[in-house]
Amino acid sequence: MQSIFESINGIFSFVGPLSDFLWDFPTNFEWYSSIPLLGNFSFAIILLLGSGIFFSFRLGFMQVTYFKKGIGIMTQKRRVETGISPLAAFLLSSAMRVGPGNIIGVTGAIAVGGPGALFWMWISAFFGMAIAYMEGVLAQIFKEKKDDEFIGGLPFYGRKLLGNQIWIGVFLSLLYILYALCCLPAQGFNVVSSVGRMAEIVTGTTIPTDSAFYYAVGAAIVVLTALVAFGGIKKVTKWTDKMVPVMAVLYIVTVLVLIILNIGSVPYFFRAVFTGAFKPDAFFGGLFGTVLAQGVKRGLMSNEAGQGTITMSAAAADANHPCEQGILASLGVFLDTIVICTLSGFVVVMAHCWEGPGSDAWAALDKLPKFTESIAVLTPGTSANAMITFLITLCFCMFAYTCLLGMISFSEIAANRIRKDKGFINGVRVIALFVAAFGILCNIAGLELGNLWAFSDLGNILIVFFNVPIVYIGSKYVLRATNHYKKNDGTPFTSKVIGRDDCVFWDERAKKG
Repeated sequence: MQSIFESINGIFSFVGPLSDFLWDFPTNFEWYSSIPLLGNFSFAIILLLGSGIFFSFRLGFMQVTYFKKGIGIMTQKRRVETGISPLAAFLLSSAMRVGPGNIIGVTGAIAVGGPGALFWMWISAFFGMAIAYMEGVLAQIFKEKKDDEFIGGLPFYGRKLLGNQIWIGVFLSLLYILYALCCLPAQGFNVVSSVGRMAEIVTGTTIPTDSAFYYAVGAAIVVLTALVAFGGIKKVTKWTDKMVPVMAVLYIVTVLVLIILNIGSVPYFFRAVFTGAFKPDAFFGGLFGTVLAQGVKRGLMSNEAGQGTITMSAAAADANHPCEQGILASLGVFLDTIVICTLSGFVVVMAHCWEGPGSDAWAALDKLPKFTESIAVLTPGTSANAMITFLITLCFCMFAYTCLLGMISFSEIAANRIRKDKGFINGVRVIALFVAAFGILCNIAGLELGNLWAFSDLGNILIVFFNVPIVYIGSKYVLRATNHYKKNDGTPFTSKVIGRDDCVFWDERAKKG
């Protein structure tokens, strides 16, 4: 078995360099990198940050002006007959956003770019909220009804905005499904490894990865995931409705305890973040490009603003107006990066472990080396260390499992743009489960398959390059929908509001009154 895994790892050895090339382009060419200041910015960073800034101004900084409104929408009690509630859709999107990247990504960004990378995470998230709003509104405008569910997202609005060509919808669906399949092994790997780590903390013993325990845990994860995933989007949301609030609150409270125990290091945290982001030698030297790139890259890995990969959940909601779910989509970015990632940053920076030798060890997916080491530093010689490590590992496990469920569900929704029959959809579910099980087997075999994990970074940037231009094409419709929402004159949203004639669901809803 090991030779098979190693062969697969070797086949995909090109993925890491290709991903790095696309993320760094054109800074990897001397003629560009030699340009003062501009040479630090890759096309990906310009596209993401630039788009976020542009849309923020066009929308009147809705991430600020509609923040309170979003909280109100989220807390409304609403009975829905088709699809899921706006809150359920928000929690489903958070199931995908709040994932292992909130720990691994933040730790990695700080390990490579220093604490200053966290500041650029905040900046990318703030402006990313505007992009998430645009995506969420587009997903709602062009959603479709299927039985008692709504389906939509990037493959659906992409097809409508690009001439309603069938092949475009199929291509974008396959692109998302490929992206999910590339990420699923890591999530299966993370779930089973974190369960094993929790068992080791409780028993105080080391459990071999090839033991019966790991096989039993792996089988249980696959069976449980199959039972949930084959129940459709509504069954998945029943789980995410319960898991997301628990894992978010548990993580926030646990890290706040760590911060309170080390309250004297809080000033150091802010000093390290801001000086790391703005010190002159970083700003005018090559280090600035590294700091900023890590902040944006790992911020995207976490909150997914600009990818269009969260838009399936936005489309699934039974919103009163397309803009409602766009506002909640922007709040999802805030929760993910400004809240969760910042708390992870507190732990890593205050412990100073990011400065030590072997700082690239964060990439190991079978453990949380730098993060758990940071916990140990912040709770030296106390019984709190084991308890806090257990709770953090439990959160990590839930982060990974909700991501796993989300990716399978969103792959199913994307597949509906290709074919809607039950046999095809079940086939996609089976393939996704098989790929997740492959990641579990990698853990049992004691292999990490780093080249295969690099697919997630490659998938991230490829979808950005396709999705962001589509969002620009659809921006005029989002702006018209936003103006209609702001007027709040009691008129229903229809195709006519945005100057189209193909928003079928909204037109039918308006006719019914």
